[in-house]
Formats: sequence, C-alpha cells, structure tokens
Amino acid sequence: MPKRALITGVTGQDGSYLAEFLLEQGYEVIGMVRRSSVVNLDRLRHIQDRITLVQGDLLDEASLIGLLREFRPHEVYNLAAQSFVPTSWQQPVLTGEVTALGVTRLLDAIMMTDKTIRFYQASSSEMFGKVREVPQNENTPFYPRSPYGVAKVYGHWITVNYRESYGLHATSGILFNHGSPRRGVEFVERKISLGVAAIKSGLAKELRLGNLEAKRDLGFAGDYVRAMWLMLQQDEPDDYVIATGETHSVREMCEVAFGHVGLDYRDYVVCDERFFRPAEVDLLVGDASKARRKLGWEPRVSFEELLCMMVDADLRAIEQGERFPDVTEMTTLRR
Repeated sequence: MPKRALITGVTGQDGSYLAEFLLEQGYEVIGMVRRSSVVNLDRLRHIQDRITLVQGDLLDEASLIGLLREFRPHEVYNLAAQSFVPTSWQQPVLTGEVTALGVTRLLDAIMMTDKTIRFYQASSSEMFGKVREVPQNENTPFYPRSPYGVAKVYGHWITVNYRESYGLHATSGILFNHGSPRRGVEFVERKISLGVAAIKSGLAKELRLGNLEAKRDLGFAGDYVRAMWLMLQQDEPDDYVIATGETHSVREMCEVAFGHVGLDYRDYVVCDERFFRPAEVDLLVGDASKARRKLGWEPRVSFEELLCMMVDADLRAIEQGERFPDVTEMTTLRR
C-alpha cells in the first residue's frame, strides 16, 4: 500500500513542487485547498488528475479533523500560510490566525485522530529578522521584524512544544528564500524575472524595485521540497535550516537576470522607496551543515541557474500570450 501525504497550501509554489516530488516517490497525495469562488490550480495543471484535492481551512479545526479521519495520511506537510511579508503589515491579525494559530489547530487535529502521523511545519528564515549572528543555524536566536516573521516564530515553537510534550514526530524546516518559475509575482525574484521578460519583449520600459542592497540566501524551490521529505524519513524529529549558504543582493539578481538577455539592468531598474519594508531584515544567510550531515541534502541548482530558468520561463509565457498582473509598475502585459 502506498504512503499517503496531506499537503496544506498545495496550490502554492512549494505545495506544487512537493506534490510532484511525492508522486515520483510513489505516494498518494491529498491536497488541501480553501473554499473560495475561484481556486487557482495553475501550478497543478500537469498533475491535477493524479492528486486528490479536498476542502479544508486552517481557521476551522473541525475541517482538519475531518480530513485526517477520512484520508488517514501517514505524513502531513503544513505549507499553508499568509506568506507575503508586506501583506502581513496590512493584515497582521489574519496573518496570526492562519500562519500562527493555524499550526496549533492542525497539531491538535493530529492529536485527536492519529498521533503516529509525521508532521512537517514550514518555518522561515524571516524568524531570524534582526539577526544575532551570521550565518544563521538551528540555534540562532529569533528576532522577527514583521508580523509574518512573528507568526512563523509561534508556529515553529508550538511545533517544538507538541513534539516534546506529546511525543509527536513533528519537525520544522527553517527554509531560507527559494524561488522558481512558479513563484508568486509579488516576490522580488519573480518580479525581476517577469520585468526582464516584459522589457525584453517590448512590453515595458522600466522595472521599479525597493532596496537594491537587501541581501537574501536564495535557492530553488524544487531542491527545498526534497529536504522537507527527507526530514520526515528520519527516525527522530528535529529542526533543520535549509539554505544555500550564499547571499546575493537584489542588485545582483538584476545583474544576472538582465544580463541573461543581453541587457544592462542600470538602464531599466528604478529604485522606488514605496517598495521599502517598514523594518528591513539584516543579512540572512543560512548554515545548512546539519541538513548536509544528517539528511544528506545539498542544493543542486545554482543562483545563476535559478534566475536564468525563471527569465526563460517568463519569456515563454509572454510568447504564448499569458497575462500577468501589473506588479512591476509597467503596463499590463498584453500583446
């Protein structure tokens, strides 16, 4: 009998890559989606007929209990969250309800149905915020600098507490920034790749960005979901930092992405203070030596390969007539 896994947030970037990966491992995959008038399944089109999509909500514990009782998963991956940092400033209470308390509801549901379920919590490098040391590892103190980061700290520590208090196989993966062609257009690396593609295609003349000196440890989402799975295959639950160990500025992202299509970013990028964060995080760079040692995990896609992959994907999408929201301060992308 194949293993069964429940993924919350399955329609997101990480959820879609994880679903794809688990199918390759022979899993039966159940993906939880929130009830809404329109569910965006674009990232799942290629595997939609191979997974089971079910309705549930981290705000509704009864729905979580019902899903666990009906499908009896062996593993639960909690990737659902209000995950965009700027939005967390605009909707801090909702961010706390979903990203923080939603974790408790899911852990409680596991306690009430099947304590043998292995649980993965998607923690974040944003928990480090105003960093106390560089690089950051599993023992680095947290100092979040946004409502999103604060909510993620709660989700992380409630996972640790349920593990230690109730003996659950509950693990947190502290993932640093990771992108892909499936990254939401509101995130800076995708905003850059989409802007480059639009400018190269003659659909835009400039790209407005915030702090070009902000630095991030950026990897490929497909590499990072493999780490999630490896964590739940261990005999003992634990917490792991997943990162490349390299840091790159937004300016470097622009240099690589524009350079890939033969353009100089300085001719097109405009620094706009409207896109600065109220409180910027410091230098986020992860030390993933524990994951390398215990999980045998290594990133396979480089920073340059990732950005080129994203630009190429956005160029193809524009050539095929796809439309995108106007997130880059350019005219709507239409032919």
